[in-house]
Amino acid sequence: MGKKKKSEAKAKTRLSSAVRVPTRKAKRFYGHGIPRVDLKQLTGRLIVVEGADGSGRSTQINRLVEWLEGCGHATVQVGLKRSTLVSEELEQAQQGNILSRSTLSLFYATDFADQLENVILPALKAGFMVLADRYIYTLMARNMVRGMDEKWLKNLYGIALEPDAVFYLNVSPEQLVQRNFAKNSALDYWESGMDLGLSRDMFDSFLQYQALMAKQFTILRDSYRFTIVNGNRSADAINAELRKHIEKIIAGS
Repeated sequence: MGKKKKSEAKAKTRLSSAVRVPTRKAKRFYGHGIPRVDLKQLTGRLIVVEGADGSGRSTQINRLVEWLEGCGHATVQVGLKRSTLVSEELEQAQQGNILSRSTLSLFYATDFADQLENVILPALKAGFMVLADRYIYTLMARNMVRGMDEKWLKNLYGIALEPDAVFYLNVSPEQLVQRNFAKNSALDYWESGMDLGLSRDMFDSFLQYQALMAKQFTILRDSYRFTIVNGNRSADAINAELRKHIEKIIAGS
């Protein structure tokens, strides 16, 4: 082999070793899953954005939808309390603030299961980009803060499909208070953890509860391997980071 051909071969070797094509992650359930679902047929992508009220989840979801659809990707949105089966009943039950922890947990699990089977899986099978405004992680964190058994929760949500990416917008409790007051001029009973008896003062209870939630998300990250995003920054900076991650996922298709 001549010197020219040898140099060309070396150059090709260096180039091929430098370029890494992302591999497509195989779909799988966290546990027992949904019966008779062919995971190989789920060609779409499931992207989850987690975070407390006031963390900017909805803003980021809307921006991502606009960007993805502008790039030619069909999208579907899901979230908590959006099931046509139980969402209205769950909303009404919460207004009375009288639900037991187990009942509330099972209510939310039913809401999630209905959306998973009738919205998320069909959309993924059709090749859609599914964007979830919260997923099972918020539900698990809430229950763990309230002392429920993690093993039981993992079994309960073993039906869940593992997302292609999960982003947790981590915002300090102090920032969350300001954002919630600016948006609603009030704090939510459940998002303040008032049922836990942390404090009679809702403001103080909110700060304590959100700190506990952030701690649980850190624990869940080790098991579910999601990305914690600094949510104290501007919406533009956060969106740019999310787009970078999602572009890599799309490139792996």
